[in-house]
Amino acid sequence: MRKIKKGDQVVVRAGKEKGKQGTVLRVLPNDRVLVENINIVKRHTRPNPNKGVTGGIVDKEAPIHISNVALYNPGVGNGERVGIKFLEDGRKVRYFKGSGEVADI
Repeated sequence: MRKIKKGDQVVVRAGKEKGKQGTVLRVLPNDRVLVENINIVKRHTRPNPNKGVTGGIVDKEAPIHISNVALYNPGVGNGERVGIKFLEDGRKVRYFKGSGEVADI
């Protein structure tokens, strides 16, 4: 089980985008995540009439390392570290290490 999943609200903990919030769009296999409206870069694209792509400069999200984001805890109002534990009924869930609350309901 991963500590950060697609669709999670996260807070950036390090880098030029520190303190910003966003939603995880994709989790890449090399421990990187794409976060909505975070780490925007300009990509120069070549036109491709076969695919219907017009050329120009496109703004897109670049991946950021998973260690630089923390899961957003609405109870605290900030990002917190996440751990994994088993409940009494045998389910595997994520929990916030600072407050002990279960993140997965």
